[in-house]
Formats: sequence, structure tokens, C-alpha cells
Amino acid sequence: MTIHKEGYASIGLTTLVVGLINSLSVWFLWAHYPTVSLIILIATLGLWIFMLSFFRIPDRQRTIDAGKIICPADGKVVVIEETTDMEYFNDKRLQVSIFMSPLNVHVNRNAVSGQVVYSTYHPGKYLAAWEPKSSTENERHSVVYRVNGTEILVKQIAGALARRICNYLKPGMQVQQGEEMGFIKFGSRVDLLLPVGTQVKVSLGQTVQGGVTVLAEW
Repeated sequence: MTIHKEGYASIGLTTLVVGLINSLSVWFLWAHYPTVSLIILIATLGLWIFMLSFFRIPDRQRTIDAGKIICPADGKVVVIEETTDMEYFNDKRLQVSIFMSPLNVHVNRNAVSGQVVYSTYHPGKYLAAWEPKSSTENERHSVVYRVNGTEILVKQIAGALARRICNYLKPGMQVQQGEEMGFIKFGSRVDLLLPVGTQVKVSLGQTVQGGVTVLAEW
């Protein structure tokens, strides 16, 4: 397991804050209130461990298959339904949404290999990521991949806690399945808009792994 580059500053700041708080706790509290000082130590250590866990990149055997669409994110499948996309396609699409809790791995990966033909950031609200309106009203970044003339859209969506979406893709890039497309900090959601009729291989409520679980077949 390694730590993602997006976490270096956050983990460094957390380390400094935890060290300062516990230094002050030992200096002012330990002699007369050792129990309080110990509680502070446990709480701040828990925060530090959470930060390490949030920015982790676990070692996994990723799934590479040109005939399949792979889950771009860890989390739970919360939506499988037809919808009308008004951002790019302007027609009906099959939407599959994955909700990412703060405990999930938050690296986002390319679901397919192909050409990036659209990559756009949209400022917006910070509704809870499981709310249906979050797909169109929250801060988000949309990417469209073109694969052998067929296009799919993958949308990174900020949640109530997320305040930064990182996306590394630009139009014209040729990308490979399983490589990093971006990162979302502190809870979020990823939507995929697929051609109607795509064979979805996941089910509602299923827990999936980014870069590993087969989401659909062409």
C-alpha cells in the first residue's frame, strides 16, 4: 500500500496539528488530568490514522479487458436506471452511480481505454452525494471517453464533505483502462452514463472496487 500524492499536504498538516495538540496536552494536563490527556492522544491518533487510510492506494490486481467497462471507483452501487443527459449527449443514457463513503479508497480510475473527447469542471452545490439532484447540481467534473466510435461519460461528483475534485484528463489524451483519472477528497459519488442497452454486470447495493470490478460489457 502507498499514499496518494493528493494526501501529502493534508497528512503533513494533520501530523503537525496532532503533534502540537499532544505536546500541549502533556505540558498542561498530564500531571493533574492524565485521563483527559490520554483521551486526547487516542482521539488525535485516530484522526491521523484516518487520514492515512483515506489517501491509501492498496495493491490490487487490476482488471484489463477491452470488452468490458470497469468500475472507476470503490464504493456501493446506488443507482441503475435510464436517464436523460442534458450536459453532453442530450438523449437517453443508462446511468450507473457509485457512492463513495469516507472509508472507501478515493482514487478514481479510467473505466475504459480510449480517447478523452470532453473534460469539463462544473462548480455547484454540496448536497449529500446519495441525493439524486447531486448528479446535476453539485460540484462535479465530467469526462467523456470515445472507444471505437462509442462514447461514455464518467462524472466525479462532490458530496456534502467533499470540497475538492482532482481530475488529470484533458481532451485529446489517449488513456489506458485502470490508470488514474483523478481523486475526490472526503466522500463523494461517481456516475457513469452508458449507451442504452449496455449489459450491466453489477447490482444495486453491491460493493465494488475501482479498477477491479467489471461494471458492464459493451
